[in-house]
Amino acid sequence: MGSDDNYSIAMFIVEELKKRGVEVIPIGSLSTGNPYPWVKVGLEVAELVARGEVDMGIVICYTGTGVSIAANKVCSVRAALCFDAKTARGARLWNDANVLALSARLLSEEVAREILDEWFSVAKPDPSELGNIEELKRFDEETRKSKP
Repeated sequence: MGSDDNYSIAMFIVEELKKRGVEVIPIGSLSTGNPYPWVKVGLEVAELVARGEVDMGIVICYTGTGVSIAANKVCSVRAALCFDAKTARGARLWNDANVLALSARLLSEEVAREILDEWFSVAKPDPSELGNIEELKRFDEETRKSKP
């Protein structure tokens, strides 16, 4: 999990994840204690996911937009910016999202807990969406092959 600043909601989510038995690897301000560039937060968390070092990631910046854009630059990462529980569930169910992007500005503790509940409630994507998800994976693979 990464954050670009020491937002109280980021600290709340870290503690909530630990209560759920989720191992948290702190990235950005969560490890340095200081503000950290949002682009690096998004990329560093996404790289851990892409390399298979973690199953999924969570990234936070003021709006959530910057970290989601950065994370989505990494092949095989499907970052979803979620503001509510239903969107989080849909991102996992229909898009097989593997990085959850959140807004520190808009998120309350109650909504954060609901988002985490739904995010972790989906074990596998909806079978009807597997074709779309595979298409994204093929695109990632082609992109990787075309890089020098």
